[in-house]
Amino acid sequence: MEVRHLQLLRELADRGSITAVAEATHRTASAVSQQLRTAQRDAGMQLVEPDGRGVRLTEAGRVLAAGGVEVETVLAAVRARWDAYRNEPGGSVSVVAFPSAAALFYPRVMESAARAGIELRVADLDPAEHEFAELAADFDVVIAHSLDGPVPSGASGLVVRELMVEPLDIAMSAAHPLANHRDLRAEDVADATWIGVPVGYPFDAVLSSIEARAGRPLTIAQRLRDNRVIEALVASSEHLAVLPRFTTPGDDELRLVPLADVPARRYVSALIRPDKAQRRAVGSVLEAIGEVARAASRGEGGPPAPEEPTRGRALGARP
Repeated sequence: MEVRHLQLLRELADRGSITAVAEATHRTASAVSQQLRTAQRDAGMQLVEPDGRGVRLTEAGRVLAAGGVEVETVLAAVRARWDAYRNEPGGSVSVVAFPSAAALFYPRVMESAARAGIELRVADLDPAEHEFAELAADFDVVIAHSLDGPVPSGASGLVVRELMVEPLDIAMSAAHPLANHRDLRAEDVADATWIGVPVGYPFDAVLSSIEARAGRPLTIAQRLRDNRVIEALVASSEHLAVLPRFTTPGDDELRLVPLADVPARRYVSALIRPDKAQRRAVGSVLEAIGEVARAASRGEGGPPAPEEPTRGRALGARP
């Protein structure tokens, strides 16, 4: 039984098509197909079957693909022990995060990685919530967020490390009439004009909950993806928006006020393939990410969380 065949089947299970496997492994589609035929011949039974224009794993193929995960996890654990024995950091680590998390985590994590001798390669992407898990096939660590819990949809089979629970607050300019409120309710903000996010993005679910609670639709002036753009528009207008508390940069022109009667929070987690989670360097990077998350949750080293005063306060201002 060839380990490389098990690895190939595992990649097909994760990526779903021969073309995607070929692109990820820097081979041609015909080369991948040839290796699949060789794997089937060695196994003595069919491992893939036609599925529309592509192929899918048979039950036998799924058994061996799961074996590929186990084999790669064991090999990675052995490599990690060997790296520890040689006192080697363990090579490079790739991390991808959604933009606001990248702004929070990357500066301090890159510094920690450099001190440890780890080559850190970072990227920022803003996929739909269900697409985060797919990125684990191409990156060692995926920093994801979800409104439903610490395990995003599609993350079955991945190692999930919960990093923090981040409140989602109502953002407004410091001059807004609601800026000095200790907290807000749906009725307080239902008649405002909003800067929203595209339909289907997680923060849009908070606006839908406000609508349901208030019993009337909200007025959405614009829908934008980039939190930095939303922050600039809100700070210079009467519009409101939903923004995350820890990953929104401090700005005296912007206020964040908590919602009292609508659940508004997101779970930020790291997703890793089981074999990659065994690597010493990945563990070191995860620890650095966790330290930043814990500091942000305490209001240290990142945008401070609203306290419990009688009035709101500007982000970045002294309490």
